[in-house]
Amino acid sequence: MTIGVYGLGRFGSFFAGELAKGNARVIASSRSSHEAPEGVEIRPLEEVLNADYLFFAVTISSFEKVLEKLGGMIGRHTVVLDTCSVKTYPAKWMEKHLDKDIYKIATHPMFGPDSGRNGIEGLPLVMCPVSRIDERYNAIKEYFLSLKLNVLEMTERQHDAEAAYSQGVTHFVGRVLSEMGLKPTEIATEGYKSLMTIVDQTCNDPLQLFYDLQRFNPYAKEMRLTLQVAVEKILNRLAEEEERS
Repeated sequence: MTIGVYGLGRFGSFFAGELAKGNARVIASSRSSHEAPEGVEIRPLEEVLNADYLFFAVTISSFEKVLEKLGGMIGRHTVVLDTCSVKTYPAKWMEKHLDKDIYKIATHPMFGPDSGRNGIEGLPLVMCPVSRIDERYNAIKEYFLSLKLNVLEMTERQHDAEAAYSQGVTHFVGRVLSEMGLKPTEIATEGYKSLMTIVDQTCNDPLQLFYDLQRFNPYAKEMRLTLQVAVEKILNRLAEEEERS
């Protein structure tokens, strides 16, 4: 099995390196010049686009344009997978811009260089079949399992609905805490240390990821409104308590 990875940014480099720990040959190409992660070969774009399995590791907001540009160069035998943190829009874009004969799978590796720094064993990876499930889907699923990932299967909308209230709210809170300028302190409780960990894990990612998570998840606006209402309730209760004092 040959696995191609297009995009060697912070996540793409990490993900390609992890994929290379299995028994497949992993090749990669990127718009910018990058060093190859261990076990990964930098190869010409045409070769990468004709791998058995092709992962696009690009930003959510650029994915549709990348498909428009490169879709016609992808081999008809190649299975195309995205790695975006939202799933509804990327699945639609793959159906819209790729030939109907190209097999498509929407995936979300729910980890990155920070959360996976100590290894990815047991971490979740979501699979959303865009094309009808067959042996090609099962083969890459088995590969993920061979890496000891926790493979979760669901529809694109199920993923986005859950992710808005897990990943989405985590990134939102992380950015808010970062804006507050919180710093480590000698009297930090374990709870405070956990909050600082959230800041580290979310704010090490590009700011574009945060914007994309909020913009392209159909349930993100609902999450933000729910969060806003919850914050206002707590503030109102505090104000009422202060008035009684």
